[in-house]
Amino acid sequence: MRLFLAPVLFQLAVTAVSAQIIGDVRDAVDQRDFKHADVLIADYRAKHGVTAEMLEAISWMGRGALAAKRYNDADRYAAETRRLVLAELKHRNLDDERRLPIALGAAIEVHAQVLAAGGERGEAVTFLRQELETYRTTSIRTRIQKNINLLTLEGKTAPPLQMSEWLGPKPVSLTELRGHPVLLFFWAHWCGDCKAEVPDLGRIQSAFGEKGLVLMGPTQHYGYAAHGEDVSREQETRYIDQVRKEFYGALPGMSVPVSEENFKNYGASTTPTLVLVDRRGVVRLYHPGAIPYSHLAAKIAEVLTD
Repeated sequence: MRLFLAPVLFQLAVTAVSAQIIGDVRDAVDQRDFKHADVLIADYRAKHGVTAEMLEAISWMGRGALAAKRYNDADRYAAETRRLVLAELKHRNLDDERRLPIALGAAIEVHAQVLAAGGERGEAVTFLRQELETYRTTSIRTRIQKNINLLTLEGKTAPPLQMSEWLGPKPVSLTELRGHPVLLFFWAHWCGDCKAEVPDLGRIQSAFGEKGLVLMGPTQHYGYAAHGEDVSREQETRYIDQVRKEFYGALPGMSVPVSEENFKNYGASTTPTLVLVDRRGVVRLYHPGAIPYSHLAAKIAEVLTD
């Protein structure tokens, strides 16, 4: 028994150390202490070599440097992450485990945002579209599309929504809704930030519903239900409907198209993602993440006066 437990316990210890590097580096980055984060990664690499956890940690340094507007550092960390991930992909697939896609997706995102921040918006879009073609069949497709949409979607016609499966009232296509502004609220059954948006969305409905605003709440399957339990698609659909009724019942009339393709086309890798479409079907706001009520209400009021 001891001979059997020893390697298992050793592997658990290695896994714990590997996961800890991400948290330690993120803590250092939050403090803007990039020198300490560099030391942490160098020490980890000397002991454990290149791992997916280490690559995710470097990608967090790129994101942190970008947030601090240290663009040269951000691009350097992104390039290092990308170089090392591509070396890993010579002997395994991107989606063989969950951390490599996080690392590569972040590296692509940071490089594009650095280009855009430096006034090279066109180059950023070209780069992202090239990466989209390369990784279209992987889990980072949606994240890459998000970054393309951030740079290009506002002012363009909203992509059509797939509506073959839905919960709640039967959805109406965006084409049929021309003449009405439409607020798309992309949410996930596991997303606490999405649930926190409900009071503000209820206020939005009360303030603008009678003026013609239509609220639609696209969601998708993730392959699991409560507490990460693996379930069938049918079981997850029932669970999504349970969450919809429990947490989103305060949003009367919100139809819920259920489609992974909608999330890919709208780049909704961040939940919630809010998209405001005007009466002509043109995107006027594309916003990954929660948004203050005042900002959203002001944008809707602007659309209604057009």
